[in-house]
Amino acid sequence: QVQLVESGGGLVQPGGSLRLSCAASRIIFSIYDMAWYRQAPGKQRELVATITSGSSTNYADSLKGRFTISRDNAKNTVYLQMNSLKPEDTAVYYCNANTVAGMTSRNFWGQGTQVTVSS
Repeated sequence: QVQLVESGGGLVQPGGSLRLSCAASRIIFSIYDMAWYRQAPGKQRELVATITSGSSTNYADSLKGRFTISRDNAKNTVYLQMNSLKPEDTAVYYCNANTVAGMTSRNFWGQGTQVTVSS
């Protein structure tokens, strides 16, 4: 069974930093495009950042310059470095893995990790 396990969330003061990790198992990690999403209370899930299997990155416009996505294929792990955190960054952050091969697509989600930005 494929597993994506997020970690690194928690409570941080405004202006602080957190580094989220998502460890994948039972997939060929290197062929998957990876992404971080987040969902704040009462809001829809939104895309935070993506990193392709070739390590090309993309970010939500509002987060450029503060968040950095990276991956370590040797560790089957994707990271999200979050700096200058604001209260509006408070959300559950989810890891996503996606790959398409021909007519077949595979998509997996982690269980989420809570990030709370508050003084």
